[in-house]
Amino acid sequence: MNIPFVTLNNGIQMPQLGLGLYAPKQQDEVKQSVLDALDLGIRLIDSAAIYANEKEVGQGIIESGVTRTDLFVTSKVWMEDMGYDSTLRAFDKTLSDLGLEYLDLYLIHWPKDTARKETWKALETLYEQKLCRSIGVSNYYKKHLEELFLHANICPAVNQFELSPFCYMPDEFAFNQENDIQVEGYAPLVRGWKKDDEVLNEIAAHYGKSTYQLLVRWNIELGAVTIPKSVKRARIQENMEVFDFCISPEDMQKLSLLYDNTRVAWDPRDF
Repeated sequence: MNIPFVTLNNGIQMPQLGLGLYAPKQQDEVKQSVLDALDLGIRLIDSAAIYANEKEVGQGIIESGVTRTDLFVTSKVWMEDMGYDSTLRAFDKTLSDLGLEYLDLYLIHWPKDTARKETWKALETLYEQKLCRSIGVSNYYKKHLEELFLHANICPAVNQFELSPFCYMPDEFAFNQENDIQVEGYAPLVRGWKKDDEVLNEIAAHYGKSTYQLLVRWNIELGAVTIPKSVKRARIQENMEVFDFCISPEDMQKLSLLYDNTRVAWDPRDF
């Protein structure tokens, strides 16, 4: 299965569909999920220090036998590690735990109100040292990006935030596009909380797809990169089977009207 790529603002190509690895109660399954995903053709692996499973992720990568240059590996610096020197230390630990020599993308995980500036400076240092092929942010909305633009020497390549029809904010999405920042959506499946939604089920049935596949495809149609989480091989495969249909403009509009601010994580507007 050929997963399409997007081209980031520094020319790096990033797969548009990957595997999210937030699995706090399933650490023992993480390595196998990485092995399964890579075996099925996934090449984007999204990790983070706070997930406390980067060693397992690294073991899965190594055991998969997939060539490093064919992979796109992401990690994130957690709030407690923000600051210039502490970010560099956190990065070193992440690299060591993953067993890698470089990352494809390193993100600020949340826009903690202190140390944002120093943390971005550290990411720019890592980028200049070629330890990261690209750098970006996560859970940043317009107000956070506007602040970053005041002092950044490098524009973020990616902004990863929660993205489903139920928390879709068109103005926030558009602001990233206007500034040539690739949106990457996490939690597209809303942890299954919306699987019984009437509109979702009606549209999914029209295309002969599951509601989960419809939600993944909705992200793809928007132009976002998306990283549905699963530790089950069958579900990972199901999440990949979204490139044989397109959602009509009318149905995209219907889905985009489902906003009710349902979120699995914090609201960035609170930061």
